[in-house]
Amino acid sequence: MAATLSLLNSGTSTNLVEPGETSPNASAGETIYPDWFLGPRKDDDGTMNEEQPGREDLIRWRAAKPSNFFRAIPQLASSIELRMGSPLSPRLEKELDTFGRDVALVIEPAVDVQERNREFPKLHSFDEIGRHVERVEFHPDHDVASKASWGSGMLATPLSFEGAFELAAQFFLLSHVGEGGQACPIVCTIGLRRAIEHRASPEIKDRYLKGLTDTEATTALRGSQFLTEVQGGSDVGANVTQATPDAEVPDAWRINGEKWFCSVADADLFAVTARPVGAGPGTKGLACFVIPRSLDGTTPNGFRLRRLKDKLGTRSLASGEIDFENALGWPIGPLDEGFHVAVDELLNTSRWLNAVGSTGIMSRAYLEAFTFAQHRKAFGVAILKYQAVQNELARMKLETSAALASTFALTGLVGKIDEGTATKSERNVHRFLVNANKYVTSIAATDVVHRAIEVLGGNGTIEDFSPLPRLYRDAIVFESWEGTHNVLCAQVHRDCIRLGLLNDINEWIAQELSHVSTTFDVERSHVVDALAALQPGVSESLAKPAGTDANFRELLTGLVRVVQATCLLREASFSNMDAGVAAASSAFILLHLVNQEFGTLPEWTKHTAAILIPSIPRGAQTHPQM
Repeated sequence: MAATLSLLNSGTSTNLVEPGETSPNASAGETIYPDWFLGPRKDDDGTMNEEQPGREDLIRWRAAKPSNFFRAIPQLASSIELRMGSPLSPRLEKELDTFGRDVALVIEPAVDVQERNREFPKLHSFDEIGRHVERVEFHPDHDVASKASWGSGMLATPLSFEGAFELAAQFFLLSHVGEGGQACPIVCTIGLRRAIEHRASPEIKDRYLKGLTDTEATTALRGSQFLTEVQGGSDVGANVTQATPDAEVPDAWRINGEKWFCSVADADLFAVTARPVGAGPGTKGLACFVIPRSLDGTTPNGFRLRRLKDKLGTRSLASGEIDFENALGWPIGPLDEGFHVAVDELLNTSRWLNAVGSTGIMSRAYLEAFTFAQHRKAFGVAILKYQAVQNELARMKLETSAALASTFALTGLVGKIDEGTATKSERNVHRFLVNANKYVTSIAATDVVHRAIEVLGGNGTIEDFSPLPRLYRDAIVFESWEGTHNVLCAQVHRDCIRLGLLNDINEWIAQELSHVSTTFDVERSHVVDALAALQPGVSESLAKPAGTDANFRELLTGLVRVVQATCLLREASFSNMDAGVAAASSAFILLHLVNQEFGTLPEWTKHTAAILIPSIPRGAQTHPQM
């Protein structure tokens, strides 16, 4: 490039124009530039040449992208109204509408700047005058995204039935940017808030809850959760970090040990598992503590950041390795309930919201691919006109719709538990779904983004062309967060044996199906048949020692597909739901329960067309034309 610019600046035409070619308007000593360098040229009448047709298509595509994700996804509001049992309140609808716009117009551009310029978190262990600070530095656009994210109010939503839906809806919208350096801190803060509000002493509640529910990003307390150690991520019982009572500070403990995977390494409060001196082995001997980052506002509270990890995805998020040396912390709940605190409050919150986030990623990938297909032309027509492209888009949308349906059904169970109205059976269904739904939706998210990249072709692999490469990387990370697939399947297997969850999930499915319209009698019979077909294999698997049957993973996938099909039929029967969800439910059942390969029969064309009819925007009266 330097040589080329030198040639251009010197006026030399060698290798820049064809041999013997001269400019008719060139005077002696005038620099001659080739057409490719000059760009658009003026015609004889002085008007500029038009852009290439393909570029005009791309310009129209970019202009057609949603400026408000809430308005772009009518199924979100309908799903909430179905599961909440009432219309959205004017207040909530306004908040979601505002935040849907902020995600598209404020947070997405801020995240894009960081990704495009590779402006990722940087660790400064010491400040300019040599003081030990362990400070994590972010690009200014990270603060822009944080202000809008915290300003949504999702951190302050009450732990109630309606509050669960409000939080899930806002987090779904936020996840249209992927993780973006915001999703994980918000999830960890919510988990720590729930743990402290449900389990901690009055003193700890008074000290930290106000900051954990603050909606101003500059003053709020960010939470994190550090469970993983080098010798065990999923095997939390292998933790060796120790806790010793402090000799001077009442009720305080000194924490010593190494934590291997510490996301939100910039947090103000750390939730940490450690083994009190004298406690037994395994998970029963673990306690859960809250450790403030600093006791004086500057000096690190007994910890050092070894390094920040260079991850495949979620790159705007600071994840590190941390050594604790006499860090001062306080128990969250009784010492002997530490593992239950970690699972019930921290991990289950993360697994629930991980599924919400995976669904948001799917939704964004579909919107990117669908709008691209509307405007990108090949062989004279928009590629959306090609059946093969329609099949890909329809497959993406039905998976997204299924994930949204099952995840907001789970959200209803979270809300009932928070409200204190959940029955024992509903708690058992929650225990099943919070793990199983996370497992299936995270895999689906990676697949959906992959399909979206295929729709965009080579353009889909370019980092600054669309958010799809970022979403793909983030989706892969989401798959491993809070438990790998095998770990979650083994957990469900153990829970089904120990708590008899299979009976509860079977009864719940039957109850859900009882609300399905007779319009879907054929689809409902397919669901019933698929569930019945799974029962012998599941029963045989549950007769084996807990967590040992490798075949259970495939059986569990089938069970979750039955759950998702059931939830889709509930939504399709709901009067406020758009016609695309009805088509998606029928197609989903054919694909996953009848095992009919997508697009192989003529009836798929009908389903595909119905799925892809753009949904009615909230407040509109008719479907726009495809």
